[in-house]
Parts: sequence; C-alpha cells; structure tokens
Amino acid sequence: MSSSPDPRTTTASGADVRVRFCPSPTGLPHVGLIRTVLFNWAYARHNGGKLVFRIEDTDAARDSEESYRQLLDALRWLEIDWDEGVEVGGPHAPYRQSQRHEIYREVLDKLIATGAVYESYSTAEEIDARNEANGRAKQLGYDNFDRELTDEQKAAFRAEGREPAWRLRVPDEDLTYVDLIRGEVTFPAGSFPDFVLVRAGGVPLYPFVNPVDDALMGITHVIRGEDLMPSTARQLALYSALVDAGVTTFIPRFAHMPLVLGEVGNKKLSKRDPKADLFLQREKGFIHEGLLNYLSLLGWSIGPDRDVFSLDELVAEFDIADVNPNPARFDQKKAESINGDHIRMLQPADFAERLVPYLAAAGLVSDPPTAPQSALLERAAPLVQERMQLLGEAPGLLGFLFRDEVAYDEDALASLPADAGEVLVASIGALESVPADEFTTARVQDALSQALIDGLGLKPRVAYGPLRVALSGRRVSPPLFESIELLGKVETIRRLGDLAGRLA
Repeated sequence: MSSSPDPRTTTASGADVRVRFCPSPTGLPHVGLIRTVLFNWAYARHNGGKLVFRIEDTDAARDSEESYRQLLDALRWLEIDWDEGVEVGGPHAPYRQSQRHEIYREVLDKLIATGAVYESYSTAEEIDARNEANGRAKQLGYDNFDRELTDEQKAAFRAEGREPAWRLRVPDEDLTYVDLIRGEVTFPAGSFPDFVLVRAGGVPLYPFVNPVDDALMGITHVIRGEDLMPSTARQLALYSALVDAGVTTFIPRFAHMPLVLGEVGNKKLSKRDPKADLFLQREKGFIHEGLLNYLSLLGWSIGPDRDVFSLDELVAEFDIADVNPNPARFDQKKAESINGDHIRMLQPADFAERLVPYLAAAGLVSDPPTAPQSALLERAAPLVQERMQLLGEAPGLLGFLFRDEVAYDEDALASLPADAGEVLVASIGALESVPADEFTTARVQDALSQALIDGLGLKPRVAYGPLRVALSGRRVSPPLFESIELLGKVETIRRLGDLAGRLA
C-alpha cells in the first residue's frame, strides 16, 4: 500500500501554470460559479500563466445555448478574460465537450490497449442481486464483478444483445495527494469501486471527459469547490492510467475552495437564493470591481483589517495556497458596502457613464442620452457618487432632475412640519431676488440662509426639509443647494410653488 503523493504530480509554476474554468451551461450564472472563475483567473494572472475556458455541454437535456450566452455575458461584464477556449480559440480546440466525442474515443482506445479499462455488462438489477446474495449493502454499489470476465462470457453477453460499458480498473492501493488549500489528503484503498467512464452505446461520462480534457489541454492546477473533492480520488486513479497510456505526462495539482454559506445557518448558498443570482446583483447596481472584490474575500484575504482593494492589487497578491479552507458566509450588506467604496473610486466621467443604463431603464434618459441629458448627468453625478452603494439607487436619487413632474413619497409628505407652507413661500421670495445669471450654489445658499435661518429663526434641518420634498419628492436627495442650481431658477420656484399650493 502506498500513502505518498504520486511522484508524477506536476511541479509547474510561473508562466507554466495552466488553469481552467469549465462550467456546464445550465441556468443563470451564480456567485459561487463566479468565485471559481475569479480565483482561477487571479491565480493565472498572478503567475503569468494561462486560463482556459471550456464548456461541459454533454448533457443535452439540461444544457442550453441561452445559458452559454449568459456565461459569456457574465464574464464580459466582469471583465474576466481568458487565454484559450470558446470564442477565442487555441491549440486544443474544440473547447466544447459536445464537439470532442472522437477525441474521447481515441483516448478510450489507448486505455483499452493498456488494460486500464474493461468491458462491463452488469446491470443495476444484477449488481443489487449479487450484493444481496453476498450479504453486501446495496449502497456499496458495483462489486467489480466484470473485472475478470473471460472471452467466452463476453461473447455470451454480446450474443444476448448487450453492449458493454467501460469501467476503469481502480488501483488496489491508497490514493494520496497534497491539496493546495487543505494539505495532504488520502483516500484509502477500497473507498470506491471500478467506475464507468463510457456508458453502453458509447456515451462518455463526466468522470471521464473532465480529466481527459484537463490532460489533453495541459491543465496543471485544478481549482474548484470543495463539493467536488470526493471526485478527486476517481480523477487521481484515472490520471494515473492516462499517464501510463501516454495521454499526458503529469498529474495536476488540486485545490478545493471552501463552501459559500447563505446568510443564515450553515447551509451552502443555494443557487435559487436571489443573492446568488449574478444578474440580479448587477441589476441592483453592483459594479464589477466591487463585486469581484467582495467575492475574493470569500475564503481569501489581502491582509489584516483590509477589505477594499483593486483588481490589480488582487492579482499582485493572490496565491491559492493562502485561501482559508473554512466555509465563507455571503454577507449582502458587506458586499454592498464594498461596492459603494469602489463606486467612490471611479473617475466622475466613468461613474456618470455607468449610471446611464439604470436611468434609461427607469425612463429618465435615452440610451445613449441626448446632449442636454448628458450635460445634466455630468453635473449631477458627482452630487451622488459619495452617497451611493449601488448604481440602482440612481433613479431614486437623480430622477427628479430629469422629470418635469414631482412624485411625492408619502413618508416625505408626512415629514413636513406644520409651517412648511410658510417656509416655502419665504423661500420663493428669497430665490426670486437672486438674478438668473447669478443663480449659483453659493448665492442660493446665502439667500435661503438669510430668509429661513436668520429671518424665520429656523434650524437648518427644519428649514430645508420642505424644500427638499418640494424639489425631489423625497426626504433624502442630493445636496440641496447644488440641486437647486441644476434645476434653475424658474423650475425651482415652480416646484416650490406647487407644493406650497398643495399645502394651502
């Protein structure tokens, strides 16, 4: 019995590092999937290596072209690029499993030639019956019965019209590897039986095609979730056979990332949880820099007491060996807070441009905006950049600047003091005295302060609350005096008058 890692395990480092992202195109992209590609991308970029993006689409019943397109959309929005694979090509094309069946057949033939696989004719019913007869629990599954079938027995099965499946002859020894995150792991001999690589009829299965693609594409490091860790034993067994058959010259290194838990309890974050929906998070207003920063913290840290950093800093510091094996909890509030930090790091023009889709979706601007809309947005965006955590807050904060009519929130109207009408009338008088060509933030503030603070003896919070409601319809809005300058003298006075009339 051997309990040492296979000496044929790769020692690749630096530019020789090759990692892969190989999702199945089923359903919407989710944050757990994105963390997987992020860690692979960061590891490749940190080492100067290569990221391969291939598609595992052999399950025709579940895979869809729509999901494939959504994966591409997700990666392009996140600005995660890849060096080889779908859409970009490379020396190991094709990069979709559904187009590689001839390749899998050639590899199977090599394994047959070395005796690493064998024909298996046992049906599930026959396996259960033998287990019962031999006093073995049914859950133990296949009993390696077909390992030593004679040529006569095989011929008899074929004469019955049976087609064989092909099973790997699993080594009768411990299988050990050193996980880059979890340390040395050993799977004792007998942990699993010989398993099917190719079904009867020639259909290759995931436990076969996934390692074969990794081998043929020269993948040196397999970085994936810990839920796939049990399959590593089978892959190690198959990899040993692939090396012996001359399909590859090395066994990759494995790293299993921690689970991502939901916000409550100790269950894995469900794909059906809205927080796991990448596109829903984008719709809410995450920017890719903020979301990727947060997702990188689900198992990794750039340093003590530091949560906010750029993608360039992530790449510079990332090492898969530094990932914590303990489960990580998805925290929506922390994610949004970090996103807000990244929003504030954007250049003003970039920030304004990123607001356009959200304002357009709310019917506030066209896409692309007209020249007047662009000019107004350019001036208005800096007023809210320091206040936002999500771009989706933009219609609520800036909508009043792009609408002619004010929609009053009920809680805003309820917050108005009894003397709101008097405050609005005094404000109109103060603003009417400011010449149109001098209607600036400073002059507006000075005029209103004299009328309301000095003249009526009001505290600022009481004085300016009714104005905020009159102009925006909300209790919370961008800075008041700057907003008044953007609206202009005529429109500001009109809105103040409208609310004053409503309260009269």
